[in-house]
Amino acid sequence: MLTVNEIFHSIQGESDQAGRPCVFVRLTACDLRCVWCDTPYAFHEGHKLEVEQVVAQVAAYGCDLVEITGGEPLLQEEVYGLMERLLVSGATVMLETGGHLSVTRVPAAVVKVMDVKCPGSGECDRNLWDNLSSLTARDQTKFVIADRNDYEFAREVTLRHGLDQRCAAVLFSPVHDVLPPVTLAEWVLADRLAVRVQVQLHKYLWAPDARGV
Repeated sequence: MLTVNEIFHSIQGESDQAGRPCVFVRLTACDLRCVWCDTPYAFHEGHKLEVEQVVAQVAAYGCDLVEITGGEPLLQEEVYGLMERLLVSGATVMLETGGHLSVTRVPAAVVKVMDVKCPGSGECDRNLWDNLSSLTARDQTKFVIADRNDYEFAREVTLRHGLDQRCAAVLFSPVHDVLPPVTLAEWVLADRLAVRVQVQLHKYLWAPDARGV
């Protein structure tokens, strides 16, 4: 049994799939409290569903791209069965995870979008660095950046671990309404970094605090 916060059909707002229709399965609970978190309602709100009920709701949208997110989805043991069932159904499955829990049990066919927490998040000391060795050429890393200090941290981690060579994409995302995207873009260009500057597209298509999008 899973505790599900919401299931909805929207436009992928982040990752290298930004702009594509996607079904999101948001699971309840997170053991991090990032300063810039935009989904605190997922800490506690949710309802119980069997894995097969979740798969059926996802299938009803007729969309072959699915993202499992949270909260922190890896806190729920049954998420592994959910990922397997969605893969069997023929979906392309993405997992957005905070990077502080081991990803070694995530099925190899799942695209991991793994946060690396910057100092400005308040949770930088929770990064599980061993996770970086589990990333493959299908996976992505994401840095949410609030200021120049966060940027320099993200740049150093990217270069030291060769993330631009290891992963399908390294995502540098400015905290919405905190760091102007153009400022981040100028830093990336100045340093000739092989990363992808991304905004949260859904916050420009809909209101920044809209739910279910």
